[in-house]
Amino acid sequence: MPERAAAARLATELPMGPELPPPFVPYGAAHVGALALTGLAGAGLVALVRRRPGAGAGVRRALFAAIALVLAFELTIGAREGWLTWRTFLPLHLCDAAMILALLTLLWPRPWAAELLYFWAAAGSTLAMVTPDLPWGFPRWEFFVFFGLHGLVLIAAAVLVFGLDLRPRRGAPRRAFVATLALAAVAGTVDALLGTNFMFLRSRPLATTPLDWMGPWPVYIAVAAVVALVVFHLLALPFRREWRQAGGG
Repeated sequence: MPERAAAARLATELPMGPELPPPFVPYGAAHVGALALTGLAGAGLVALVRRRPGAGAGVRRALFAAIALVLAFELTIGAREGWLTWRTFLPLHLCDAAMILALLTLLWPRPWAAELLYFWAAAGSTLAMVTPDLPWGFPRWEFFVFFGLHGLVLIAAAVLVFGLDLRPRRGAPRRAFVATLALAAVAGTVDALLGTNFMFLRSRPLATTPLDWMGPWPVYIAVAAVVALVVFHLLALPFRREWRQAGGG
């Protein structure tokens, strides 16, 4: 929902006062704590599911309910405050698409969906959490919703892939890259028609992100695509031995 985030960030440029909430502090205690909590929760749930395979269905349902609850809370706030429109609701940012995919895969686990979720969450959701475009910090509700949704999607991907063994198959990086290009094509078309900025194809986010190091528009789009392909192949390294043993490459 980039329009709301941009408008909120403009507010942080005003002088701070008692009526204004604290701004988000990159790599402050709250940020580091959210990252650590996500990592610990993910590792703990993966270990639980591997030790007790019968708990897998319950963990999947719990993660689905948690993501749905946080999303419903955000949409309720958006409807009440008036920034929720069909334009801001479209799930065309990579992390939004990953969230929808996580909900579907938690309900109906399929290898192809789990492998795509793994690449989108491990690359997109992780990057979003490390370099968030977030105006307000702890204890604002935006802080909890942002890290709650991104963190739960990342945890869901870890549980499905490493806990329930829905592991990426041979050729997964290429398939994930093609799917990402397809999503970008849809997002770019919508951006051109509606003047939105899904997947940051028209301009970079306001927060400092790796896109700032990739050149001006539209150069950073091409560079980001190459980087994404490289990252997808790196994320596949833990599974390449299995592919070789199975006769793959």
